[in-house]
Amino acid sequence: MSQVSDKCKTLLLGENIDILSTIDYDVNGKTHSLSFEYIIDTFMKASEESQLVFLSALQKSINAKGGVEKFFEGMGQLLLMTHLSNEFEV
Repeated sequence: MSQVSDKCKTLLLGENIDILSTIDYDVNGKTHSLSFEYIIDTFMKASEESQLVFLSALQKSINAKGGVEKFFEGMGQLLLMTHLSNEFEV
């Protein structure tokens, strides 16, 4: 696990936010649940620069009260859209 990943998870724990919290998405009638931990771990597979951008955005979402859930909701949507677009063949 990367240091950036550890920092993300420590930030959440410091705010008493469970990293196993999930967000449900409905995609064509099928529910997909992504945990905060899964979203973090998936984004940590990106470049180091992208990891730092993710960390910075997470820090800003924590400073904006109530912004953490919206942040993870958006990041999860991005992951699902990327996954679905990779499955779509023209």
